[in-house]
Amino acid sequence: MPHPTRGRTTRVPPTTRLVRGATLAGTLALLPLAAACSGGEDDTSERSRATRTAVTAAPEAGVVAPAKVEVIAALTGCKARIRVEAEELRQGVCHTKKADYLITTFPQDEFQQVWLDSAAMYGGKYLVGTRWVVSAQPKMLERFRPRLGGTIRQLGVAGPTPQPGSS
Repeated sequence: MPHPTRGRTTRVPPTTRLVRGATLAGTLALLPLAAACSGGEDDTSERSRATRTAVTAAPEAGVVAPAKVEVIAALTGCKARIRVEAEELRQGVCHTKKADYLITTFPQDEFQQVWLDSAAMYGGKYLVGTRWVVSAQPKMLERFRPRLGGTIRQLGVAGPTPQPGSS
């Protein structure tokens, strides 16, 4: 006997799609805030190129596979408050005496890449791992890298350069 739902697709209710879209839009709208907190380079050429540090496993934690927001938060010394819970990503915010920072995890590599492409519009440095990103001040990212592994990336947009005499 054939399976009664085989071949059928499940429709996602419009309200669910709206909530997901609003959550994703809200997260992307907060990227400038996270980028502003990350401190940037004054030199435009530094912002426009992506720099990478060698990817390493997290020596202190042994984390290599995609991790949860709560696991990453614990490794950095905080208890994250989850502020976005969506199919595309989970995001938690950490408040510590030394800094505030965001931890974002993704269920698929594609979602992470879309997020990184969007973040590049705002520039800044990020600690990027397997399906996770930490948005913090550069000095904090340097502290977190030995614990979490990952790559510190300078994101930015290489936009058009003004032509001489065009004002």
